[in-house]
Amino acid sequence: MMSMLLAQALSVVRSGQQVLKDVSFSIAQGEVHALLGGNGAGKSTTLLTFLGFLEPVSGSVHVQGRYVSENVSAARQAIAYLPEAATLYGHLNAYENLRYFLSLAGTDTNRRALDEALDRVALQAVARGMRMHTYSKGMRQKVAIAMAILREAPILLLDEPTSGLDPVAIDEFNRLVRDLAEAGRTILLVTHDVYGACHVADRIDLLHKGELVGAFDRPPGMDRIDTEAVHGAFAKYAGA
Repeated sequence: MMSMLLAQALSVVRSGQQVLKDVSFSIAQGEVHALLGGNGAGKSTTLLTFLGFLEPVSGSVHVQGRYVSENVSAARQAIAYLPEAATLYGHLNAYENLRYFLSLAGTDTNRRALDEALDRVALQAVARGMRMHTYSKGMRQKVAIAMAILREAPILLLDEPTSGLDPVAIDEFNRLVRDLAEAGRTILLVTHDVYGACHVADRIDLLHKGELVGAFDRPPGMDRIDTEAVHGAFAKYAGA
């Protein structure tokens, strides 16, 4: 089976510092893959490399079997990217933000499609016509997640997607991610949330100072990865 996302011996330098060192992993269609690590581990750098914003100094990244460096536009067309702090216009409401940004991506949506996506992220109907500057961080994040869903791209790259969400909203988000994967979407998320990663991912790679230092798979028939095992490994490197 072709990998939807593939990193091969990936090394990346930013501002004269090596941020990723010989990182390799493969993600199949319908898989949820988490890169877990603390600040400065290289998680966001990995996403930016798949998007073609950073060029490897060695190794390579592939999207749907194609070298990203050879066709950046094709890679971006296949990906919906959710940054940690999504830029949304404060003077527009949720519908207006979605319509504007989706039009830039060439995605045509009607009001029903917008409401279905906002229902999936559990944004209250009464809030959808309110200006974005009145939203909490968690509410803004829900709109950004809805935008990634509406892109209908086969691959989702999510950078700390539950940042600012309350525990109930995080559980709702995790269920949504599993539903998207079961529908065939391929999802790479980066996070420092051990609990969330264990409950949503099929596989977790632990990233520390640009290197992969551990890997954990969801056992067959189980609904999550062993939280204690992952937390123990994460804690081991947290103070290193």
